Amino acid sequence: MGTMRAALVGVLLVAVAVCPLAAFALRPETLAAFERYARLTEARLDEQHKGRRPFMWMDSLSERDKAKVYERLRAGEVVVAKLETRDGTRKIDAPDGLIHHWIGTVLFSGVNMERALAFVQDFGRYADHFKPMMRQSKLKHREGDAFDTWVQLYTKKVVTVVLNVDHHVEYGKYDDSHVFSMSRSTRIAEVDGFGTPAEHEKPVDESTGYLWRTNLYCNFEARPEGTYEQCESISLTRDIPFGFGWLIGPFVSGVPREAIEFTLGKARAALMK
Repeated sequence: MGTMRAALVGVLLVAVAVCPLAAFALRPETLAAFERYARLTEARLDEQHKGRRPFMWMDSLSERDKAKVYERLRAGEVVVAKLETRDGTRKIDAPDGLIHHWIGTVLFSGVNMERALAFVQDFGRYADHFKPMMRQSKLKHREGDAFDTWVQLYTKKVVTVVLNVDHHVEYGKYDDSHVFSMSRSTRIAEVDGFGTPAEHEKPVDESTGYLWRTNLYCNFEARPEGTYEQCESISLTRDIPFGFGWLIGPFVSGVPREAIEFTLGKARAALMK
């Protein structure tokens, strides 16, 4: 049985190498579902940013669960959880797409707000801080608390995926102890033939759909023990086509969660040096 399974996987790998996953254009109704999801998420975040709801996710939990999360954070863990935004009681489905929503929190023990923000706003050095997930990075433009950035993302999980991603990032604050940022992708292009003379970008929104959109919302709160960073990620990928779950399932399902955990962990490690 093991030999037969190995042979079957080998055949499938050859098939994919010969006939790679076809391009899959982003449909208007898929994008509309993601944008509705983002609007409703941002409406809730606006309440948090104005002090009408708990600023940090863990403070909305039961006393028992909140105590457990704080214990893990003070022990140096990155705490990650899955979230879902609903339209009232209705689930928001994206036709031919998947919306991924994760939240991660970390404590930069003994680090003040100024130092934490200086690190996260150092966009030109993201490739140094967050390698190998980020291969190249650039601050394209800054005007006050608004940043236009570019990063090349690299992930290998059964398949290798390289993406050039532009973001627009804006910072605001409730008071000096509560700062937030809202980052939205403005352009995502998949790189084909990475590392070869034939390397080129595929047409935007007409690639294999490993990542169509990604928004990141981060809250920073300064307390006596240090600065907490909490980031919410919502991303849009293609749905998993029948028969290809083994190939792209690990990417579209696993990477959004792992990216939150990886980047927050790397930030903590750098700031705690």
